[in-house]
Amino acid sequence: MQNYKDDIFNIASEKDFLELSLSIFNFQYRENAIYNKWVKLLNVDAEKVNSIEQIPFLPIEVFKTHQVVSTAINSNTIKFTSSSTTSQIPATHFVNDVSTYEKSFLKAFNLFYGEPSAYCFLALLPNYLQRKGSSLVYMCDKLIKESDHPFSGFFLDDIDNLISKINHLKQSNQKVILIGVSYALMDLCDKEIELNENFIVIETGGMKGTRKELLKSELHAYLKRGFKIDTIHSEYGMTELLSQAYSLGNSEFVSPPWMKFLIREVSDPLKIRTDNKTGGINVIDLANFNSCSFIATKDLGKLNENNKLELMGRYDNSDVRGCNLMLGNF
Repeated sequence: MQNYKDDIFNIASEKDFLELSLSIFNFQYRENAIYNKWVKLLNVDAEKVNSIEQIPFLPIEVFKTHQVVSTAINSNTIKFTSSSTTSQIPATHFVNDVSTYEKSFLKAFNLFYGEPSAYCFLALLPNYLQRKGSSLVYMCDKLIKESDHPFSGFFLDDIDNLISKINHLKQSNQKVILIGVSYALMDLCDKEIELNENFIVIETGGMKGTRKELLKSELHAYLKRGFKIDTIHSEYGMTELLSQAYSLGNSEFVSPPWMKFLIREVSDPLKIRTDNKTGGINVIDLANFNSCSFIATKDLGKLNENNKLELMGRYDNSDVRGCNLMLGNF
């Protein structure tokens, strides 16, 4: 197998991205039994795929029912699982080389924010032992360690300690990243915790049934008003991916060079939109070469004129009836 890890993190042009995407598509078509079956189910001739718009995207739901792997599971394989209620089946992502994941999120963080060592990280998330299967918690645990700041840590179950550290950090010149799930950040907001220019707040989504679902604009307005700051950042990632995009305070998500978004028609999930209108979000994540790099999510969004992603909401199951019927053949 080609050493994709060296190539994906050195993409320097659209030509590089296209060539690597087609190479990984052909590799995964050959080696990934689940993806191979999906491509054939769509009657796509793999030999005729010569653009990223022609590449079939695997529905993200398949990660709930199948082992989506392009290389063999081994003793070092880590299983990342999505959070779920008792009525839901969690998604499982078999990560056969976790060093690729670490390289992906560290390089992306460095690209958008700089070195982790410049920050103190305050995470409103369960800690690594509480939620060992979470890829988000794994990422934050690594960033906390890389920061090497004595105040960095997980504080979901230790709010009084978090507030004490926030008050202390407000008196310093230390840059701080407060990252957490939406409901936990809102709960902290309700305690009338005022932040200052030292702080970057990154929300990762997720009401987990504890609060009413809000539009991104409503959530950000709530947090800005509560924390008395001008901007809220967002992270866009998921269990099934190894890369993240970030919104740096303007609701537009930017991705690292090895990650790209395409928008598909709602009524025809196999057709890619090119008109800056809302549709389903397809993700190319080349860091996912050991599983599947071409994922059709259940999120709705659109690409603006600068090719940046705007999140619009979630699919209703009825919107993807045709896709669901095909999934029944799996």
